[in-house]
Amino acid sequence: MDVFHYFCLFFVFILGMCIGSFLNVVIYRLPRGESITLERSHCPSCGKQLRWYELIPLFSYLFLRGRCRTCHEPISHRYPIVELLTGITFALVFLHFGLTLELLKYLFLSALLVAISFIDLEYFIIPNSLIIIGLVGGVILNIAAQDVGFVSALAGLLVTSGFLLLIALASKGGMGGGDIKLVAVTGLFLGWPLGPFGLILGAVIGGMIAVVLLLFRIKGRKDPLPFGPFIALGTFISILYGSQIINWYLQYI
Repeated sequence: MDVFHYFCLFFVFILGMCIGSFLNVVIYRLPRGESITLERSHCPSCGKQLRWYELIPLFSYLFLRGRCRTCHEPISHRYPIVELLTGITFALVFLHFGLTLELLKYLFLSALLVAISFIDLEYFIIPNSLIIIGLVGGVILNIAAQDVGFVSALAGLLVTSGFLLLIALASKGGMGGGDIKLVAVTGLFLGWPLGPFGLILGAVIGGMIAVVLLLFRIKGRKDPLPFGPFIALGTFISILYGSQIINWYLQYI
């Protein structure tokens, strides 16, 4: 890469951390029914409004040593994790797509998946509002990027969501409705066959982690395990490497 592309990579990474800071607001407030835009950022422990230098992604957390400046209560590790993860995710998407409309499309999806993953991890829910934003954004960005055709997007949506719906019906509630709606969004964005492939990857990764948690008795058989983060991880891998993995597999067989 030349100097310009390194600059763009750095800019996208910083942009990702800034978006991650906003996603932390979404993750904290949306499940609680609080306004995302009307209320100023404040400490969740003492309610003190935060100043601008306390809102710098990652650096403010390090500077404050992970504690509120006013009440000295610990700040959740989730805040720097989400900011750094979003920055790294944005950088990887940029390295894959470059300065294209596809970049904008998959940055949008990546940010959405980060927010949904952490909400599902903490609350075991996937808010309908984020699903609606994803579906509307998917339609608009598919038209803009023109990397996934209408038939492919429709097939990705129907196959992924239909497959999980069948599992939910067969297991009588063993699969959450939020997961079904989430894979409809990822299937719309990725189309056929990358959408279903992302779901398969997520299921495999989720199954492996579930086995490890059971073996080490971290989770019991009846303990709930959010599937949203695994769908997100499988989808992200499919975005970056799905085509190569599928082509390799087809050549191998």
